[in-house]
Amino acid sequence: MKTSDFDFHLPPELIAQHPPERREDARLLVLDRESGKVRHRDFPEIVEYFRPGDLLVLNDTRVIPARLLGKRSVTGGKAEVLLLSPLEDGGWEALVRPARRTRPGTEIEFGAGLQATVRERREGGGGILDFSGGGDILPALEELGFPPLPPYIKRDLKDYPGELRARDRVRYQTVFARQPGAVAAPTAGLHFTPGIIDSLRRKGVEIAFITLSVGYGTFGPVKTEEIEDHSLHSEDFQIPKETVDLVNGLQETGGRLWVVGTTVVRALESGAARTGRLDPTEGSTDIFIYPGYEFKLKYNLLTNFHLPGSTLIMLVSALAGREKILKAYAEAVKEKYRFYSYGDAMLIL
Repeated sequence: MKTSDFDFHLPPELIAQHPPERREDARLLVLDRESGKVRHRDFPEIVEYFRPGDLLVLNDTRVIPARLLGKRSVTGGKAEVLLLSPLEDGGWEALVRPARRTRPGTEIEFGAGLQATVRERREGGGGILDFSGGGDILPALEELGFPPLPPYIKRDLKDYPGELRARDRVRYQTVFARQPGAVAAPTAGLHFTPGIIDSLRRKGVEIAFITLSVGYGTFGPVKTEEIEDHSLHSEDFQIPKETVDLVNGLQETGGRLWVVGTTVVRALESGAARTGRLDPTEGSTDIFIYPGYEFKLKYNLLTNFHLPGSTLIMLVSALAGREKILKAYAEAVKEKYRFYSYGDAMLIL
């Protein structure tokens, strides 16, 4: 299949630049994957679709404030860093700008005693940084870092009002985030509030968690003409035994499996056997799901609206069918749904 098969027209004004006033103030497009019919609901009404005995699986990864603004020690020139993932030797993979002025050996100061040296430079602005002291830098990131919002949400780190920065740090994080390590949010989970989760539990719905540390590659464009030629960056994930037991137990109880976000789908598909049984798993996955993929588990999926030609719209197309997804997206555009990370939600039944 061609990448262009997953393009659609999206007016720029529909790309949400800010979250709604309240988390739950989102619209919900409900797609029946069998008939292709859609319904327009408000997000809190999602509770109506659940039955006692159903299982909801969430990604509890926590976004770290991975974007840093510093200056080069020798010249005083500005340097912007986006941390991507820690390495076993203590270094960090990162994107550094301006790339041409941050050669190996360049020292960058961020304030509060946090300093890094460029160990290696790679193509596309990538590189490896070594931080002074070699210890845990997460406390310093909490003090100095900016939320790593995706590039389609426009923020200027040099002119980022404190109130907006604080709001982004809260709202670009799910209320159930626990395990730090992601540099992008599992955005389908942003709509949930403690009240909605409590309503589901009172209805007899079990809640379980996986952890998949979402990487910046989730926003990376597919640059190949044929989607089969594209490769995904690997992401670390963990499926604990308690979640495995609940998922496998559905085969006996007849409950339905509901998952929040494409990250949960990728984690569960990476940990499931061909028989549909799940195993406790910890590792990394670069699984690429697109039409023609045979799912090992059966899902109802809550997700946000994705970028044209992205691996994420390919995944939901594998689940519901490309033509039905593109038709639903056209309906969402017509009805002026808000798109992408801070946008509205879609439920695929």
